[in-house]
Amino acid sequence: MPKPKRLLFLWSAVLGLAMLPSMASADDEAGAWMPTETAIRAPAAGVALPQTVAGLSLSRSGEASNGGRAIDNYAQYLSDDGAIQATLYVYMPTYADASLAAYMTDKAVMERFGAKTRRTAYASVAAGGRAGAAIRAVYDDAADGALTTAAGFVHAGRWIVKIRVTGPTERRTDVVAGLDGMLNGLAFDDPASLQPVTTTSFGACPAAASGDARLTRSGEDDRAVDADIRIPRDGQDTLCVRGTVTTAEGRYDMLQRAGQPDGPIIVPVDDSGTLLAFDRSANRSGYRLSIHMVGRTDLYGVYDQVPSPRQIAAILDGKDPQTARAQASAAYTAEGAMTISRLAATAH
Repeated sequence: MPKPKRLLFLWSAVLGLAMLPSMASADDEAGAWMPTETAIRAPAAGVALPQTVAGLSLSRSGEASNGGRAIDNYAQYLSDDGAIQATLYVYMPTYADASLAAYMTDKAVMERFGAKTRRTAYASVAAGGRAGAAIRAVYDDAADGALTTAAGFVHAGRWIVKIRVTGPTERRTDVVAGLDGMLNGLAFDDPASLQPVTTTSFGACPAAASGDARLTRSGEDDRAVDADIRIPRDGQDTLCVRGTVTTAEGRYDMLQRAGQPDGPIIVPVDDSGTLLAFDRSANRSGYRLSIHMVGRTDLYGVYDQVPSPRQIAAILDGKDPQTARAQASAAYTAEGAMTISRLAATAH
């Protein structure tokens, strides 16, 4: 099965947490952002931030991927001396979950910056004038004690807002002030779209069957695109780890709602909302595979049971012999309109 385009580069994206990739300038991507006299605004998301906040000033802005669609946007801020770097990301994953974004970022920070890295703050805080609308995380002694890095996460409607601030350890106060200033400075056209979000951790699920699944022939109803995986998001319910998927690139948790052994499974792959989902099919005869990314959901076949960790690793690596390619793909515009492309049926 060919990997979706986003999966092909997600590994390097995870490893590049502290650095912004080379991107087109804001002049080339004017549709993504609308500057005002004092702020920069992502009009489709209805999110704005002052151009100068907490000693940081806007340096550049544009689109991180999906150029011209305004669904994966960034704005970079710098301190006057360039020592403190911050980035505001406003992106539209088809499975939006701020708690999972925080969890996956936490995992990547710990893996990237080494064993000395300490998480010194990880809690829900206010954003957009609403209590409990953001997750705030601070990490000290990163990169063998050289850096302090911090992050914030908000779920607003279809959008995830993520803030990253990094600087030298001796400038820790400025890093934390930058994060707090950016969280406090966020403005939303529709404050009612802000979702309550809490931090989460995952214990082990009770032992579950781990045999290999078989791809079945699905009916037309099972090929309908439905991005509404039936798992409460943003830390609003308890999830547990059903198994661990191991690939050459890393280890990924198979998450399931606690107390629902026959419920859907999600496998988060990065901190940008890329994940595999195995949801019950329309006639509940098996589990339908879908892959969720920024602005797109690809729908594959139906398995008679949840695939084993080994099979999911093969899917991630593009080596699953049962799945040829997606049956359908749903692409979303920044305004939420969806276009469905029907593709060839899954091979057996």
